[in-house]
Amino acid sequence: MSELQLNDVQAAVEGWRIVEPKLRATFMTGDFLSGAEFVAAITELAEAADHHPEIELRYGSVHVSLLSHDVGELTQRDIDLANQISQVAAQLNLTVDITKPRIVEIAIDAIDIPAVMPFWKAVLGYKQISDLTIVDPNDIQPAVWFQQMDAPRPQRNRIHLDVHVPHDVAEDRVDAALAAGGHLINDAQAPEFWLLGDAEGNEACVCTWQRP
Repeated sequence: MSELQLNDVQAAVEGWRIVEPKLRATFMTGDFLSGAEFVAAITELAEAADHHPEIELRYGSVHVSLLSHDVGELTQRDIDLANQISQVAAQLNLTVDITKPRIVEIAIDAIDIPAVMPFWKAVLGYKQISDLTIVDPNDIQPAVWFQQMDAPRPQRNRIHLDVHVPHDVAEDRVDAALAAGGHLINDAQAPEFWLLGDAEGNEACVCTWQRP
């Protein structure tokens, strides 16, 4: 899906945020029972639409993710179901917190990716979905992707975190990290990602779906 199409998706779903590669929203329920009732209502909508979201029920909140898995991208089905879910949330007087959606990926720099990937696949119990990526088969733990290195960098930490957040939260997250003792390494690709380092040089990227 092109950036223009992603812009259209984002504009069509109030309260939801694209946090790659899915459409995500966190609804604040206040207690567990209200959350369970909300999940039951979502289940009815999903069955009627024959389109099923991923739902995480926690005390005080419900996290919902949408993606058309048959095509591997966001479609009109996701927009329609997201808006239906939001309508139910409004009827139940639930609020949405746009700062909550996020995913974390672990990036490993490697010169010989085929040589190191099997180790991480085995030790984590993950499955391979591409030449560069392995994922938790239960889609719960962070994905791991491998970044091609051209030459050894022995003095550099070769594992870093990618933190994907809503596009309108990213700069606040970067500012908070800098205020907490971090430093900016590179923002040339912002708003796609900002490369940050901690006081000892360990790295993390704050990422969004937007492209520079």
